[in-house]
This record gives sequence, structure tokens and C-alpha cells, in this order.
Amino acid sequence: MRVWQAAFAPPAAELSPQPADLVLVFGSFDIFDGPNLAARLASAFPGAVIAGCSTAGEIAGDAVLDGSCTVTAIRFDRGGDAVAVAVAVEADIASADDSQQAGEMLGEALAARPGLAGVLLFARGVGVNGSALIDGLSSRLPAGLPVSGGLAGDGGAFVRTLVLGPSGVSDSRAVAVGLYGGSLHLGLGSVGGWEPFGPARKVTKAVGNLLLKLDGEPALNVYKRYLGDYARDLPASGLLFPFELLNGNHDSVGLIRTILGIDEAAGGLILAGTVEEGFFLRLMHASTDGLVDGAEQAGAIAAAGAGEAAGDRLALLVSCVGRKLVMGDRVEEEVQAVADRMGPGAVLAGFYSYGEIGPMRDLVDCRLHNQTMTVALLTER
Repeated sequence: MRVWQAAFAPPAAELSPQPADLVLVFGSFDIFDGPNLAARLASAFPGAVIAGCSTAGEIAGDAVLDGSCTVTAIRFDRGGDAVAVAVAVEADIASADDSQQAGEMLGEALAARPGLAGVLLFARGVGVNGSALIDGLSSRLPAGLPVSGGLAGDGGAFVRTLVLGPSGVSDSRAVAVGLYGGSLHLGLGSVGGWEPFGPARKVTKAVGNLLLKLDGEPALNVYKRYLGDYARDLPASGLLFPFELLNGNHDSVGLIRTILGIDEAAGGLILAGTVEEGFFLRLMHASTDGLVDGAEQAGAIAAAGAGEAAGDRLALLVSCVGRKLVMGDRVEEEVQAVADRMGPGAVLAGFYSYGEIGPMRDLVDCRLHNQTMTVALLTER
């Protein structure tokens, strides 16, 4: 496998034509919303599968960029009996209610072709139920199949996000890239690095991703009480204080939920993923050092699961916009921590997202995460 990468910002020079099987593109909303992006990429990479999304920050090498576009081209090896190929499929998500069905459609299309080794998923970041999308996808795929990716961003505005797939750029779509061939392997790691504080509180009323009551009290009241002065800045300050999801024994299940908005009339919190009644939530906070340590762990887990590689290795990093806000000027430290774990021959690409897709703690099944660093290391043996 060979990997080639470029990053540009407007005004951008034309990309030189390159032989590629798969091209991953992550960029600012303005670049994705500009004219002819899909046509330019198709001209530069004829015959390649092209997929990606708008972001809340781009990752290229060990750097974090804003207002740019990163293009990463992958060329699979041509030798051997196990020919590696990439196939992209897409589904419309007109509203969040369509998420489950869209995931099922994507999964069915990918599973219809033999030899599926892994999936990369990119979807709109607003107006979507990310948990339902992934549940639908996973329900149609073989158990334990590695799935990674993330939800698109728009620089932290949470208004309109864009996805790039076979039909071009869209604000209401999900695209899944199936990786086929016995030579391909996807090693996954997903770690947060946040620290819990305060008591665990039971979810006594929730509808999808709308958290209404904790211990029988309006969830918004509970949240404001713990945030103190930070409550004045809701919903933006919610990115700094996510929830950890706990089971009935108050043990962590490896999922974090970010607060994306508030419903004053209902006294509820709008979360980035679903929660179920009967589970418990506990508030979390973080330091830059803790988040960097979590990113390093994610990189180590992905590297350990990837195995030997022939040629280059592609490390796809998807981190949360909330982590970027906490770390500020030190945000590149978490990317550099992952880079240190990838070893020689690894090319890093990725983005800051509104939701990350990766395995749960100690499990291979993938779920929607918030506030994590998720690493997918693609190798060809």
C-alpha cells in the first residue's frame, strides 16, 4: 500500500493527477461548500473512490489545521492473490428519524459483496442520530467487523455539515467505504482521557438523545447546578463537561455523551448520542495532559491490533471538537502522541468531529462516541 497526502487552503492550486484506489478528503465547510470540489477531485484521481466530510479542524501528519482541506490518496498493492479494493455506498438522511434505516441500507449494500474487511463511515453531523445510524449499519454486517469514522463538523457552529461521496457533496447524507480483500486489516483504538466527578445519577426519563430527568429531577436543573458559573454559557460550555455512561453497577461502559443543546421548556439536555432509561450518568472534566494520555493509549491499541504491513500505513484519526476546545493551543500534542505510537511508514490523516465511531472498551463492536480520540490503522499485508 502506498499513501500520498496534500493539504491546501484557498486559493488552491489544481491537484496533480495521481493513481489511487481510495481518496479521503477532510476540509473546512467553506471549501466543501465551494464550487467544483467533487469535480476537481475526480479529475485529479480518475477511477478512485472518493469520500470525506467537512470538519471542525483537519489533521494532516502531526499537525492540526483550520480552514484547509486535506487530501489523502491510497494505492493498494497489485501483487498477490488477495486483491484489495474500496467500494463506496451512500444513503440519504433527511432527518434524524431516518438514521436507523440509512444505516441498514449502507450495511446491506456493503455486505452483499464478499471479502469485507472493514468499513469507514462518514455522516452528516447535525440532524442525525449517530447511535441509530451505527446500530443500523452494524445490524447488517458480520459481528465484530471493524468500523471507524465520524460525524461531519462545521467549525463548531453546529448548523450545517457536508459529506462527500459518489454523488458529490451533500448536507443530508452518509457515505460508507467498504474495504475488501484478505490483505487489508484495520486496527482500532478509542480512548477518552476524561476524569469523572460528582455522584452517579440514574436516567429516569429519556427519549432518544433527549435526556429529560436524572433521579426524577429535570436534567437541565441538575446540570446547571453542577456547572455553577459555566451554566451561563450553555449550550457551548456543555462541550467542556460531558457525561460518562455507567451500567447498573455504576461501572463505566466506555461511552461518553456530549451536550449539544438544551431544551428549556422541557428541562432537558440534547445529547450527541442516545441514552437509555435505567442507566446512570456521571459528569466528567479534563485536563490537556489527561486528553493527550488518552490519545496515546488509543494509538497504542490501534497499533497493537494492526499487525505487520507491506508499504505505508494509514492512520485515520477522528477526535472530538470538545477536546479541541479544552486543549486550545496545545491541541497538536494529542496528534503528536498518536504519531509517536504509529511507527515509521505511517501517514496520519483525519479531522475533528461531532461524533467518533470506534469500539467500546474491551469490546470489538463499534459505537458512537463523544469526546474521544479514535484511531483506525489501515495496513496491507
